[in-house]
Amino acid sequence: MQETKSLCAKIPIVLHNKVRASQEESGLTLNQYVEKLIIENYQMKEGKNMPQTRTLALQISEELFVRIKSHLDKNPHLTQKAFITDLIIKALDEAKA
Repeated sequence: MQETKSLCAKIPIVLHNKVRASQEESGLTLNQYVEKLIIENYQMKEGKNMPQTRTLALQISEELFVRIKSHLDKNPHLTQKAFITDLIIKALDEAKA
């Protein structure tokens, strides 16, 4: 296991609220989310190529949404984005085969 160390910083309440809202939406823990932000920041500064991303939005039934959230709650290591992305990739790979 990788050794870790805490990092604490005071930030304005408005920024804190934005970060927490984005973190909760991401499905990541606060530690995972802040680590991701810091890594992405350093990758941008180092000029590493970040893959271009696009947003895919769709509406689903409340029942399906609840089922997805229930599944994610049982699998806390899995984010909503990763879950949906994996499903799409598997479906496309199957269609291609």
